[in-house]
Amino acid sequence: MYADDETVRRILQDTGDTWAVVGLSNNRSRAAYRVAEVLQRFGKRVVPVHPKAETVHGEQGYTALADVPFPVDVVDVFVNSDLAGTVADEAVAAGAKAVWFQLGVIDETAYERARAAGLDMVMDRCPAIEIPALARRS
Repeated sequence: MYADDETVRRILQDTGDTWAVVGLSNNRSRAAYRVAEVLQRFGKRVVPVHPKAETVHGEQGYTALADVPFPVDVVDVFVNSDLAGTVADEAVAAGAKAVWFQLGVIDETAYERARAAGLDMVMDRCPAIEIPALARRS
């Protein structure tokens, strides 16, 4: 595991409610679309970041993380592992408090860079799985 349960809890409950979801589009068959629905259901504001800059789940999309004109608390990453490190670096530059790499998104060097920059980091886990599990434990 690339994060302890306390880090997962802290990101989900204490870090903030504005989540930039990198890779989120209106493609309903993609995991990002479904995970964003769960995040919204649990009170998170979901900001789509995708080259198409589509409005998704009622939220305006942006082509890049740097284009989001307001603070983002968590950057949730749904891109290939070979692109994820760049997104983690962009999250640090944008002032995010945490980065969450989805299931199957693994870049250990990016994980270490984000942690060294002071961000909480989760890798290879899914908040749509962790949020309900956390609610059950509470």
